[in-house]
Amino acid sequence: MSELYSLFSHVINRHRLASSQLVLGFSGGMDSRVMLALLAQYRDETNCECCAVYVHHGLSQHADEWAKQCQRWAQHAAIPFFIERVQLDTDSGESVESLARTARYQVLANYINADDLLLTGQHSDDQIETFLLALKRGSGPKGLSSMAQAMSFGAGKIVRPLLAATRVQIESFAITQNLDWVEDESNQDTRFDRNFIRHHITPVLMQRWPHIHQAVARSATLCAQQQVLLEELLQEAMQEAKMPDGSLSITALSHRSELARYQLLRMWLAQLGESMPTQEHLAMIWQQVASARIDANPRLKLGQSEIRRFDQKLYCIQTYQDISDWQAMIVPDQSVTLPDGLGNLTLSSNGASKGIALPDDCHQLSVTFNPEGLAACPSGRVGSRKLKKLFQEYGVPSWLRRRTPILMHRNQVVAIANLFVDRDFSGQDCELIWDK
Repeated sequence: MSELYSLFSHVINRHRLASSQLVLGFSGGMDSRVMLALLAQYRDETNCECCAVYVHHGLSQHADEWAKQCQRWAQHAAIPFFIERVQLDTDSGESVESLARTARYQVLANYINADDLLLTGQHSDDQIETFLLALKRGSGPKGLSSMAQAMSFGAGKIVRPLLAATRVQIESFAITQNLDWVEDESNQDTRFDRNFIRHHITPVLMQRWPHIHQAVARSATLCAQQQVLLEELLQEAMQEAKMPDGSLSITALSHRSELARYQLLRMWLAQLGESMPTQEHLAMIWQQVASARIDANPRLKLGQSEIRRFDQKLYCIQTYQDISDWQAMIVPDQSVTLPDGLGNLTLSSNGASKGIALPDDCHQLSVTFNPEGLAACPSGRVGSRKLKKLFQEYGVPSWLRRRTPILMHRNQVVAIANLFVDRDFSGQDCELIWDK
């Protein structure tokens, strides 16, 4: 049994359950090629379920050739193989590295069910690169903890069985086993920070300090432990600040020191799956959003999301497309598909609590999201009010007021989904059902 296989099997055995499927993220590079060979040997010994997934980013002219080669290697190893093609929005402003990584993991998550393990081929040289990149960004303990050997991923875990191995050990195994692999030409491009570190920094560090791998691993582990301890100590404060709707209480945060407040913000954003904000962004969240004047409607762009304030709470919301101009006709007992993933709207005559009286010309009913200039009088009240004021009364955050379906008859408001029916259309013919 080789030393590398012993390491691989030991790590897998620590995390694999009887029901676990092993899913290999297979690029065809040296690291993942070695992982395929190790996985095939492990499968033969344990009879576990496994597969390999190649994510085709379309970034290289050789990508189709690599995909076919990976398929041949997987077939030779009798491991089920899948190709997933993704398209990257290279005009988004994010780095190609970041876009490719995000797309890759989004696709791979679809293969991970409960208890399954996603296997990736990172090793200790990669850990040095990740640590130094975090250091370059000025990261704290969480960033400097770099890559964990295992962590939650989708419904299962991501496991890095070779994280304690060096690139030299992996290459030696590949040569001994007569393995061939694909060479991605982009790995030589030192315009990418990771490649610059790999080719110009790590070799110098290793020459000066041969045990730098172990030193970085220890530092990363200590940072991870400090981060876990910090979160344990602030758990009670987090429970106090976190609201049932996922928002964060500004009042609760204001009772904490600045250091504790910023850490609570980090923990909150991490729980939401957001990228870690810089110290500058944390200050802006508190000063420009949480502490903005009471009549303001502050917002702060943070990656693909926005930090907003409503009712003395902070919200982290996805940036949405403008659907103000969207509208569609609706007829009783037929579903209308709403835009931008907002679900379906049905005017149902089978509802238990119907609430709406249909006009004679019900073919003139429509759905819109634009409340501009509209007014209504909720059933049971006297006098109409602008929808802007009614949304405020019903506690609808400002960013949801143009994402809440409005049922119209000609130019009159009939109902606002999940809020109220207008007094002039109150009755027992139909119920407006918003299935999100």
